[in-house]
Amino acid sequence: MKHISISAFKEVIESESGNPTVDFINVCTPAEYKERHIKGVRSVPLDTLHARVGELNQKKTIYIHCRSGNRGRQAIEKLQSLGVTAELVNVEGGLLAWEEAGYKTGSHTTRIPLMRQVFIGAGGLVLGGVLLMHFVDYNFILLPLFVALGLLVSGITGWCGMAFLLSKMPWNK
Repeated sequence: MKHISISAFKEVIESESGNPTVDFINVCTPAEYKERHIKGVRSVPLDTLHARVGELNQKKTIYIHCRSGNRGRQAIEKLQSLGVTAELVNVEGGLLAWEEAGYKTGSHTTRIPLMRQVFIGAGGLVLGGVLLMHFVDYNFILLPLFVALGLLVSGITGWCGMAFLLSKMPWNK
């Protein structure tokens, strides 16, 4: 798998933005893309790649990024398995590294970032479960235990069920 640094990616965007054989895609969710994105990079969510194979096969080189680089790698593996013949390049560090380098991003919304929504939701469920356990019935201890299990699974696997559910909410579309 080929990788490119953020500074080199910035140079490529500036020099190749008008080249029809080169594509720049962001594989984050539509809500994440609306929240912030690199100007000149279009949104092609990871879960829609299978439907875009024909379009992507018309490119010579495709630079792929996400928030941190993990979904970018997943996207490249998926595109390779789908038979995409273009050179696929993962942007190391993704949008986080882009912002850390001090480069500007575009934004279409001021909603609370998805992971902060997860933290708010998890904290609220744990607090609510503890209060219900204390004042109503001890069986409500299952609620904070369920949230703790979800956080543990999320930390181990990198997949967060609450983030998945929250991304489907109307305010995140």
